[in-house]
Amino acid sequence: MLSKTCEYAVRAMIYVAQNSQNGQMVNIKKIAEKIGSPELFIGKILQGLSKRGFLQSSKGRYGGFYINDNDAKHSLADIVIAVDGDKIFKGCGVGLDYCSEKKPCPIHSEYKTARNQLFNIYKSATLEQFKSLKGSELVMLKRK
Repeated sequence: MLSKTCEYAVRAMIYVAQNSQNGQMVNIKKIAEKIGSPELFIGKILQGLSKRGFLQSSKGRYGGFYINDNDAKHSLADIVIAVDGDKIFKGCGVGLDYCSEKKPCPIHSEYKTARNQLFNIYKSATLEQFKSLKGSELVMLKRK
């Protein structure tokens, strides 16, 4: 459902939130390693999110990314929409252009209910909630 880019973005943002207390920078190499992403790819994704105000970045030898308390208020839905757009939360379940309330496809009603539930789940989950996880509670971020 989420693009690979969006999956990487969400996992990286969670990892940075969990590891950037008190403005401490998280190195791009460490982020890429922990989430199983190519370094240049995740760097580009996070730079884009940084420019849009989702996290902070700093260049140089001791640079990296961090999420401050204000950034941590972003929901997972905010990140998904910033990376993939809102199609997952508003589009047709099978991608039909004509599908709408007036001209529904056969799965329209059931899918609309499911996507609204999905939106509510993603909207209610903030980076702050993940930031507060400690030690053994840390989310396993690398795909198997």
